Amino acid sequence: MYGVEQIRAYCRAIGRHVGRAMGSVTYVVRMGFYADQVLPRVIDVALGSRTDPIRARVTADLSGDVLEVGFGSGRNVQHLPSAVNRLIAVDPATVGRRLAARRIAARGVPVEFVGLDGQSLPLDDSSVDHVLVTWTLCTIPDVDRALREMRRVLRPGGALHFVEHGKSPIPASARRQDRITPVWRRVMGGCHLNRNIPDLIESAGFDMQRLDSFRDNGPEFVARLYEGVAISR
Repeated sequence: MYGVEQIRAYCRAIGRHVGRAMGSVTYVVRMGFYADQVLPRVIDVALGSRTDPIRARVTADLSGDVLEVGFGSGRNVQHLPSAVNRLIAVDPATVGRRLAARRIAARGVPVEFVGLDGQSLPLDDSSVDHVLVTWTLCTIPDVDRALREMRRVLRPGGALHFVEHGKSPIPASARRQDRITPVWRRVMGGCHLNRNIPDLIESAGFDMQRLDSFRDNGPEFVARLYEGVAISR
């Protein structure tokens, strides 16, 4: 069982590790550095090669101009089909661009970085063929607004391709997620464990075309995944 005290202890341990690594830097600067420089590297490792089979499935049917919200360190680039002409990238942590440089060069697809905020996309209406989000919707503060923005920039009939962790269908685990999330958010860059991903997507004006829910490696409260494709109405 993973209770609140265990998660708090885990968070404190991470905080001590970051503090030692950064020496005498003030708390405010440390947290800013952690969110922008340290956490993206941690996520790059945590969601590393073991997630490749999932990423390959989620990206399989992409084509044309693709917007990726939450580009991160470019882990999806190597899986993009040859039918993708251009990838338009949005991510708040600029360090990911440096981590992604070799992956972009190896794949050869043009990547255009257009902004930092998925809640306000600097793109015209109906300007992209597909939107890709992987392990991203959990962290966006106003996720409803971000999803409406994704729908706005999609061309008619465009598709949202996603894999996200979210609220467990197991009541006991869902209650645990609710208890843990306030602590978890502080350490994991605003990540919510308890968002109802299918409901959020459909409420934003998408029709679910395919949806799979399964438990990935790890405890249920962090490993409940939702993978699928939704079409803009």
